[in-house]
Amino acid sequence: MLKYTIGFLKRKDEILLLNREKPSWMGCWNGVGGKIAENETPDQCILREIGEETGIILSDMEFKGIVTWRVDGEEEGGMYAFLAELPADFPYPTPVKTDEGILDWKKLNWILHPDNAGIANLQYFLPTMLKGEGPYEYHFVYEKGRVAGFQTKPLEKGRDADVRFLPADTRKAGGRDY
Repeated sequence: MLKYTIGFLKRKDEILLLNREKPSWMGCWNGVGGKIAENETPDQCILREIGEETGIILSDMEFKGIVTWRVDGEEEGGMYAFLAELPADFPYPTPVKTDEGILDWKKLNWILHPDNAGIANLQYFLPTMLKGEGPYEYHFVYEKGRVAGFQTKPLEKGRDADVRFLPADTRKAGGRDY
């Protein structure tokens, strides 16, 4: 079972990112999200987290896939990924200091710049998410704190892609915990 969600709010050519004050990704810009509560679906979680962390109340976000990882051949984890496109004139002045860190609109070319070392590993999967395709599984292999491998594959319709609607304590499909 995946335990987390991550969401990206897009406005024109910008994404609202959070510079996190807590691990993981402390000090790096990343999407907004968090841990799925007991009996909460990933959809409910991301809407709650977006509201809590940004004050922006949404009724829906588009499911874009799952981001999974394996660390040093042992630890595995993952999160459900979502995207919402906001109107070009959506009023949300930044920067904003929160309990979680600092929220700010960042231009896509800045986020995806190959020399930008202050971003979580968004450059691996965010471009595909923004194309409107998917959903996909974006899988990382980390060794000694670095990306040793990355793979993108389509999620199987009716299995992986639909599991997001089940409460966390009942989410199983095909013998695999999500």
